Amino acid sequence: MHAIISWLVETIGALGYPGIVLLMGLESSFFPFPSEVVIVPAGYLAQQGDMNLATVIIAGILGSLLGAWVNYAIAISVGRAAIIKWGKWIFLPEEKFVKVEKFLKTHGEIGTFIGRLIPVIRQYISFPAGVAKMPLARFSFYTGLGAGLWVTILAVIGYSVGENEVLVKEWSQTAFFWLILGCGVLVLLYWKLRK
Repeated sequence: MHAIISWLVETIGALGYPGIVLLMGLESSFFPFPSEVVIVPAGYLAQQGDMNLATVIIAGILGSLLGAWVNYAIAISVGRAAIIKWGKWIFLPEEKFVKVEKFLKTHGEIGTFIGRLIPVIRQYISFPAGVAKMPLARFSFYTGLGAGLWVTILAVIGYSVGENEVLVKEWSQTAFFWLILGCGVLVLLYWKLRK
């Protein structure tokens, strides 16, 4: 892991903000890998003065949106039957798609926002949203909001403790716990308001 993080710090340092956009675009599409390995090192580079923290966050959100739009466009173009049939080739087997689809149907548009905060669902929430033909502006708003929250947290963690892998892991797990708890409360409030 240390070698991968070192390589990513060097790669992001060499490619700069376009590298963050590219890697987060891949992370947000159907090449799942943890966004922590992109944004935390970028936050660390910001702390070192090699990057700007706000621009790192903007680049991370933009990359997340681009990757999500790719999946959304694929879903609209090919439809549900094709995704179920061929999804395994893009790391989306039928059972995973059905789970994510059920999550989106259960939680509505707020599911897109929350889905951006949950690993695995993060990469695939765009497919059922595209199949359901959720309006692009609304999809983009909730995707950007969820991605923005997660990217900001990771960038701040990288900025604060970026070179300490143990603290990065601890802080990331703590942040994830509170995010999940907050999402549960948010879904409950949203459900009560809708009801």
